[in-house]
This record gives sequence, C-alpha cells and structure tokens, in this order.
Amino acid sequence: MRKFYASFIYTLLYLPIAVLIVYSFNASKYTIGWKGFSFMWYEKLLEHGSLLDAAWHSVSVAFSSAVLATTLGTLGALALFRYDFFGKKIFNTLVYVLIMSPEIVMGISLLMLFVFISLPLGFTTLLIAHITFCMPFVIVTVLARLNGFDKNIIEAAKDLGASEFKTFVNIILPNIIPAIVAGFLLSLTLSFDDVIISFFVTGPDYEILPLKIYSMVKLGVKPEINALCTIMFVFTLVMVLFSQFLIKEKK
Repeated sequence: MRKFYASFIYTLLYLPIAVLIVYSFNASKYTIGWKGFSFMWYEKLLEHGSLLDAAWHSVSVAFSSAVLATTLGTLGALALFRYDFFGKKIFNTLVYVLIMSPEIVMGISLLMLFVFISLPLGFTTLLIAHITFCMPFVIVTVLARLNGFDKNIIEAAKDLGASEFKTFVNIILPNIIPAIVAGFLLSLTLSFDDVIISFFVTGPDYEILPLKIYSMVKLGVKPEINALCTIMFVFTLVMVLFSQFLIKEKK
C-alpha cells in the first residue's frame, strides 16, 4: 500500500514534466498530436535571437547573484556561528522569515524600495533582488554545516598561536566548502528560474528567460518552449543532484 501511495504521488509530481520532455522531441508543430521523433525544436532554439539574448541575461544575473549571495551568506553564517552579538536571535529568525515570505510580497517590497531611492529598473535591480532572496538559503546551508563543527578545534588552533585569518583558511574553510558550493548551486538554480520577484524588479529593456517564456506561453505553448523548458529542467536537476552529492560526501 505504501509503495502504491508513493508511486501515485510521484506520478502526480513528475507526469507533467515527463509529458513536456516527450513532446519536446515531437516533430509536429502542434503540441497535441505525435508526428515522430525529432530534434527539430532544439535546432530552432539556436535561431531564436530574442530567446538567446534572454538566456544570456539570465545566466549573467544568476552567476553574479549566486557569487555575491554565497559570499555574503557565508560571512553571515560565520558571524552567527562564531560571535555573540546584540540581536543575534532576531537576525537568525529574520533569515527564516525571508525564506518563508511569499515571493509576491518580496517582489512588491523591493519594487517600492527601488522606486523610493530612484534606482532605474534593469540589471542592477534584478541583481540586488536575486541576492536578497538567495542569501538566506546560503546562510541556512552553511550554518547547518557549521553547527556540526567542533569549536574546541578552533580554540586549540588559537592556543597554538593561529590568527583568526589562519584559523578560517586552514581549519574552518576546508570543512565548510561542500556547504558553500551547495549554497552557490542552490542560489544559481533559484535565480535562474525565478519569475514572480523578477517580474516586479526588471525593466522593459532587460528581459530574462523565465519572463520571456511566461510572455510567450500567453499566446499558446510552442514546441520551442517545450525544448527550452526541458533544457532548464535538466540543468536544475544536475545542480540539485550535484549539491546533494557534495552535502552527503562530507557527512
């Protein structure tokens, strides 16, 4: 019974994705109706200039925001782990509040902030927004790894004369690298497929891939969209599997 229930749940979750992947290889130009196996729509993607531009914009924002969010998030996790300061519990709680906050609330609040400070919407606002919603996930990932770290090792290193910098580079960093990489890959994935927050903070001259797809499907799902979504799903799957591998590798 348990196996049947689990199979039923997984079928509900993954059947739509399986249908999308199968129809991305459909030779027919219509979504419904199988006309044979073909890579035609993947080849058509290479001829779609606006889609390629949007894809490049998405990659630029995703990598930039992932690097900055990982750096800032790692420093935040280290601060929570190493030091006691005023408002530490509040700061720790606010991290989880950001993770649980509805995306539409974050999108509207960021838009109001950018309008208030008169910052033009475009790459910069997208980058700031993506860093904002990716950083809490990095903090949680790295902090989970740090909480399993024996603080006595740090104290022993300090007793032997190691400075704060040497302690971080030679002792702490090697132990948390898998969590940092996992946080980076998670940020990359979150940034790459975000729609709701990006919808509010991007400008008319800077279109990213998820928003481009969203605007295209309003007129009907084209076969090129199936191929593009399949590529994005495979990319996300690889990132998630790699991050899980890194986390389990050091447990």
